[in-house]
Amino acid sequence: MRERVLFICTHNSARSQMAEGIMNHFYRDHYEAFSAGTEPTHVNPLVIRVMQELGIDISHHRSKSIDEFREMSFDYVVTVCDHAHETCPYFPNGRNYIHHNFTDPSTLTGDTETLLEQLRIIRDNIRDWIDKTFRRA
Repeated sequence: MRERVLFICTHNSARSQMAEGIMNHFYRDHYEAFSAGTEPTHVNPLVIRVMQELGIDISHHRSKSIDEFREMSFDYVVTVCDHAHETCPYFPNGRNYIHHNFTDPSTLTGDTETLLEQLRIIRDNIRDWIDKTFRRA
C-alpha cells in the first residue's frame, strides 16, 4: 500500500504543485501525493511549463484548499513554505509532519525567460529535497 503525502503551501500555485507532480511521477510506486493551499488561487502557467520539461503534466491540476483534505489520513504532511507552516502547523489525520521552505515564486521578477530560469531552480531544489527525504532503497 502506498503512503499518502500532502504538500501544503499558501496558494497551492507553484511549490506544492511541483512537489505533488514530482512525487507522483518519480515515486508513484511508494507514494500517493496531493497538494493544497491555505489560501488557494490558481496554478501558475509557468510552473506547468517547467514541469513539462521533466515530462510531468500538471496542466490538469487545480489549486485546492486544505479543507478538501480534512477527512483524509496522511502518512506525511509537508509544508513547503514558511507562511503555510506558520498558519497550518498541524493538520488533522497526519502522522508525520515535515517542513522545508523553498523560495517563493510569487517574489520572482523579470521577463518570462528569467522567471522560467528561476522556476527551474526551485523545481530542481524541490526534486533534490524529495529525492533525499523520500528515497527508498
